[in-house]
Formats: sequence, structure tokens, C-alpha cells
Amino acid sequence: MKVYVIAGEPSGDRLGAALMSGLKQLRPDVQFSGIGGQGMQGQGLTSLFPMQELSIMGIVEVLPKYRHLKRRIAETAQAVLDAEPDVLITIDSPDFCLRVARQVRDRRRIRVVHYVAPSVWAWRPGRADKMAKVVDHVLALLPFEPPYMEAAGMECDFVGHPVVAEPVAGPAEIADFRQRFGLGDAPVLTVLPGSRRGEVTRLAPIFGKALQLFLTGRPGWRVVVPTVAGVTDLVHGFAGDWPGPVTVLDPRGVSDVQAAADKRAAMAAADIALAASGTVSVELAAAGTPMVIGYKANWLSWQLAKMLVKVDTATLVNLVTDTRTVPECLGEACTPENIAEALAQVGADPAAQAKAMADTMQALGRDDEDPGLRAARAVLRGLEANGD
Repeated sequence: MKVYVIAGEPSGDRLGAALMSGLKQLRPDVQFSGIGGQGMQGQGLTSLFPMQELSIMGIVEVLPKYRHLKRRIAETAQAVLDAEPDVLITIDSPDFCLRVARQVRDRRRIRVVHYVAPSVWAWRPGRADKMAKVVDHVLALLPFEPPYMEAAGMECDFVGHPVVAEPVAGPAEIADFRQRFGLGDAPVLTVLPGSRRGEVTRLAPIFGKALQLFLTGRPGWRVVVPTVAGVTDLVHGFAGDWPGPVTVLDPRGVSDVQAAADKRAAMAAADIALAASGTVSVELAAAGTPMVIGYKANWLSWQLAKMLVKVDTATLVNLVTDTRTVPECLGEACTPENIAEALAQVGADPAAQAKAMADTMQALGRDDEDPGLRAARAVLRGLEANGD
């Protein structure tokens, strides 16, 4: 069995690695080719080109690299055709992945599975209809998404969110983390300003000023900042101006396993977290850490998003539970004053988010079968049902 799999973001690489692991358990004869990061390469993939070339977010950010991306789309589509896979699995990154799928389907009938349903419930509902022209089957992370995909004519399975299968730091790991980084019994504020350079550049100065306001009159707090390798130096530069002491977790000097463990411990050890909008909010919910979410996009991207978005929250805990327990400071509201006030509110009642976070994890598949294995079963079931 031959599978061509494409991921364009670190979050997609994690999904791809778990799916590949599941497929290997169910079909030991499976062979992979495609594009992915370290996780997928650890499962045996040789990436066609570095996945980082595709990790671009925002309309304005994509435009300068459009010609290069267009060449990569054509190159990837040809590689799919040359590989003659039984199935093409595209993971998130729809602007790249679905263009590849369209070029492939224009030339040959290959079954296409897309992992991560587009958030048509939030904005641009017409995307599902366009996607249905080139996608046969969707693997959804959220339990309320299948009806939207099925209404557009695609098969869809809710397979659970990958965060529910990831480990959470326990008391012993937290104690070890505190000891190694000299945190003692101090209250901890864990700050996560994003994994992309553009995010960090926009958010880190705002987060730093918010910390100045929040920590004034609150002596003894420690600030911990997990990072990824591509932005560590950038984060160090900004954190030098933050109220201290600040501990920046540099993943470059340790193994990937240790870096992931330190990030989990930093989340679980935190009394409060301040984070950029994204998957990290679900990781914090898994750790049971109360949070404040802040995000500021490029001005033009934000103006366009405001015209298109149909929901009033960007945080999955709020969406899945239909509550607004996690404070958000987004766009024009992403100011140091607003963030500091939200941190003070959360600090005054840290248990207020507990039920919503627990309900979110249950809804996303905690205590069910591993999402990667569920996704693999869904892929194979779809191939069998369609005689592929």
C-alpha cells in the first residue's frame, strides 16, 4: 500500500506522524512518500523538500513568496503522480495542499483525504463546496464538524484531537522542572508568544508590557517562556526587556524528547499562562492551566478576517463548550492594558476555567482510542468502501 502524505506546519507534522504510526500498525506493508517535518521523518518519510518552506501564515505574508510556492505546488503534484499512491493525504495547510490536490485530480483519479476540516463554521462557508471538488474524505478534529463536510458531499469522520493522546506532566515532572530551573515554590506565569517569527515580533513587545503592568505589586513571580528553535534567539532578544527573572527554554541544546517534556512541564507548572491563539490553548487545557489568549495579526490580514469571521471567539475551549470562560484579547483589543487586566481576573479566580477545560478534553476524545489510530482506521475504511 502506497500513501503520499503532505503536511506544511508543525501541527500538521504531529498529525501526520500519529497517522503514519497508526497506518503502520494496521498495514505493515505501507510505504510513505511526501512532505513533512521531524515527526513524520521519524516515521520513515523522506521529505520532498523542507516543510518549513510552507509554514507561512497570513495573506500579506504569503504574497512575496507566491511564485516560489506556485513552483512547489507544481513540483509536488508531479511527485504525487510519479509515486502513483493508493491515496493522497493532505494535512491542514489548505492553500498549498488543496492546490496540489486540484492539479493531481486534473490529470488522474487518485483518492484524496484531507486531515483537519476547514473551519467553515467560523468563516468562508463556501470553502467546503470548493473543497468537495477535489477531496473525497475529511478527517475532522472537532466533533461538530462532520455535518458541514457531509452537506458539501464529502465523507467525514471525527477522529479526535491529537492533544488528547499527548502526555501531560505529572507532579514528579513538575517538581523536577522547578528544581532544574531554580523556580522553587514561586508562582509561575508561562508565556507562549507563538512559533512563527511574525507572531513573535508582533506579540512579544505587547506581552512584555502586559507583564510589566501585571507583575507590578506582585513580587516573587517567575516568567517561563517555552520556544521553538526557529524563534529562540528572537524570543531571547525581546525577553531581555521583560520584568525578571525570565527563564527562556532553549530547545536547541537538548533532545527533542527533553524539549517536549520541558514544554509540557512549563505548562503544567504554571499558575497562569499567556499564549498566542492556536493549538497551544488546547495543550494548556489538557494540562488544566488557566489561560489568557492574545493575538495580533498583520493589519491587512486582520481587517480581512474581521469581515469574514462568523464567530466571536478564536479559542477552542470557548468554542467546544459554547462558553467564553477563557479571556481573549484579539486584534485591536490586544493591548498591554487589556491583557494585564485579563491576567489579574484569571489570577483572582483560577478555578473558573476548570470545568470548561475538562469538558473540552472529553469532547475532543480523551479516554477514546488514540486519534492517530482512529484516523488510520478511517482512511483504510474509506479505501475499502470505495474499492481502492
